[in-house]
Amino acid sequence: MNKKINNQPVGGNIRPRFSGSGTFMRLPETKILTELDVAILGIPLDIGTSWRSGTRFGPQQIRAESNMLRPYNMWTKVNPFDNLNCGDIGDIPVNPFDLKDSVLRITKFYENLLSSPLIPVAMGGDHTLTLPVLRALKKKYGKVGLIHIDAHADINDEMFGEKIAHGTPFRRAYEESLIDPNSVFQIGLRGTGYSAFDFEEARGWGFNIIQAEEIWHKSLSPLGKLINSRLTGIPVYLSFDIDSLDPAYAPGTGTPEIGGLTTPQAIELIRSFKGLNIIGCDLVEVSPPYDTSGNTALTAANLIYEMLCILPTSNKRNYR
Repeated sequence: MNKKINNQPVGGNIRPRFSGSGTFMRLPETKILTELDVAILGIPLDIGTSWRSGTRFGPQQIRAESNMLRPYNMWTKVNPFDNLNCGDIGDIPVNPFDLKDSVLRITKFYENLLSSPLIPVAMGGDHTLTLPVLRALKKKYGKVGLIHIDAHADINDEMFGEKIAHGTPFRRAYEESLIDPNSVFQIGLRGTGYSAFDFEEARGWGFNIIQAEEIWHKSLSPLGKLINSRLTGIPVYLSFDIDSLDPAYAPGTGTPEIGGLTTPQAIELIRSFKGLNIIGCDLVEVSPPYDTSGNTALTAANLIYEMLCILPTSNKRNYR
């Protein structure tokens, strides 16, 4: 059996980092899903936002900042591209004038993606996008566990009369039985609200909520290991909202909240999920118009790379 060589990012000594194809980490762009273990894609959506827009430009900017990344993780000793064949498949063609149609388009796109045994890793885009992704995953996996890292619970019933927006996806996911409520972990929630009910309602559903104040000044490796032990053996979706980070680290987002996670805490969390059956990931709410230095998108690119490092390899393809 001849093993096919996996796609590798183009190195900075082969082509200058400021040049190239504009894909994530300068991986090959491909539409041939049958060759991939991991499909990296953009979902340039921002018409579900309620405050500052601009996340439609998130995937493009994250890709641009990812040019700085190298393939080998110097701490975990992992090169994800040796273990998994990864490719950038471009962006989902959302409808910039119709949120409901965009949601349908995302679900259909993911249903097609999931007809191949690959793991989708999405760059957002606002958090509305996670609902249609979970709808597609339900058809393949049934109810899934969810790790949701965010400043906000996103369990509003409606926003200005709309049932689908970036503040409602996890209420809809709960109502539609897309997620197992006892296998949901929401980490980093904080800020002001309208009442104590804002967080307590989801606790009543079974969600496990860890507010930011509980983890200030702490290593998050122990928390991550606890979550890992609770979710072992079930399909898990990881959704990371960049506003979970303190605005000092990630100012370029639509709804910033002070008192958030640090970048080392975020890295610790993601690394501690290694070994879980991660069936998909997203990183959402990067808004380049508010990211004048590019640091938010650079942070996002690094966190997506960390996600690639923890993806399961047991179902990787064998090439003949």
